[in-house]
Amino acid sequence: MSETTTELPVVVIGAGPAGLAAAAHLIDRDLAPLVLEAGPVAGAAVRAWAHVRLFSRWGELVDPAAEKLLAPTGWTRPAEDTYPSGGDWAEHYLQPLADALGDRVRYDARVTGVSRAGRDRVVDADREAQPFVVHYEGAAGREHRVLARAVVDASGTWSTPGPAGGAGLAALGERAAADRFSYRVPDLEDPAVRARFAGRRTAVVGSGASAFTALAYLAELAASDDGEGTHATWILRRGISGSTFGGGDADRLPARGALGLAAKAAVDGGHADAVTGFRTDAVERTHDGRVVLVAEDGRRTAPVDEVVVLTGFRPDLSFLDELRLALDERLQAPVRLAPLIDPNQHSCGTVRPHGVYELSHPEKDVYLVGMKSYGRAPTFLAMTGYEQVRSVAAHLAGDHEAAGRVELTLPETGVCGGAGLFDGPVAAEETGGGCCAAPPTLTIGTAPAASGGC
Repeated sequence: MSETTTELPVVVIGAGPAGLAAAAHLIDRDLAPLVLEAGPVAGAAVRAWAHVRLFSRWGELVDPAAEKLLAPTGWTRPAEDTYPSGGDWAEHYLQPLADALGDRVRYDARVTGVSRAGRDRVVDADREAQPFVVHYEGAAGREHRVLARAVVDASGTWSTPGPAGGAGLAALGERAAADRFSYRVPDLEDPAVRARFAGRRTAVVGSGASAFTALAYLAELAASDDGEGTHATWILRRGISGSTFGGGDADRLPARGALGLAAKAAVDGGHADAVTGFRTDAVERTHDGRVVLVAEDGRRTAPVDEVVVLTGFRPDLSFLDELRLALDERLQAPVRLAPLIDPNQHSCGTVRPHGVYELSHPEKDVYLVGMKSYGRAPTFLAMTGYEQVRSVAAHLAGDHEAAGRVELTLPETGVCGGAGLFDGPVAAEETGGGCCAAPPTLTIGTAPAASGGC
């Protein structure tokens, strides 16, 4: 890479927790970041689940380099032992951090493509000497491009939720019934949303922390003055076992354990019926506009008014198509990282320390970090993303000893095969098999009765 190229910024895609932390670590290493955020504010995806409470405490949600950058601004660190909601995290940490970064963050900047300048993915000649060219769409659809010495993709997976279909594709009729489907945990404090679910039957598809949260919310609604007749049908692709509801009291993240127990209470209390081994194949409309889910084996649910699909998220790789990425064929995670996080094999609640080595690709100096690095896998925590970007920034600065000195200890779930370890909201898709066939990703909840989240 030429001296001119090394003077270019490191483009960071996404102004969420991992992206902003990456920028802070780059500044700490005297490297220039440029953060491109598709939304109008920092943490736009986190704000979409503002009503959900994380199951990590504030002490686990603030990156050290970010705190160093915030200190001169007069920022006050929230009480370490309290659990923020997604809205709290965005308002009291992510936005102040983005403000401290100033014009290094560009909003309404949706990345549409990344390549090497003058080189598509086929061309070998002089490839690594060329800077990256990043195309993005700004306000009013105006096209822009910027050159970069490296690219750190922290865009997450929030924009690509999994479908209800058991084969990983939308079930037949799912799109046609879109008015009855949602793919996020409902905010039942919103009067319009509450009216949509109150007194109605809802199918909740999924087996992870997001599904637990939705079940707990609906049970709370059913027990309220305006919730008479509210009922949930919980659709699980597997059966129910002792580990279905997570680690409970054995979980070293207490709020995460409480989330599973709240979902169990919803079932035990009669507010939800569990339908197991049900892989949705089709969706049919009834004469009154409600929907029936039809399984691959022909079983049918009773008609429901709403369907909340919480089957995980996938990475959007479309704008990286001109780069040479080495991704696991199943998880769509970096090939060296995939064996460490594979829910079919890995030890429950544990992820071996990892950093720039596991995140590297054949295309030099491009990294997928944060939730996106996990592809379709579960068990992600904010602290994992912070350690990833610390290692990447050290590597880009030439401090390879620090880049390889990765230390990360994740809290145990207390059980094999339960709800994932996530920070933020996520649904967990049932991946089937293995010790930790856990749901994928970021987790959520409201506090103690139904807490969840990162």
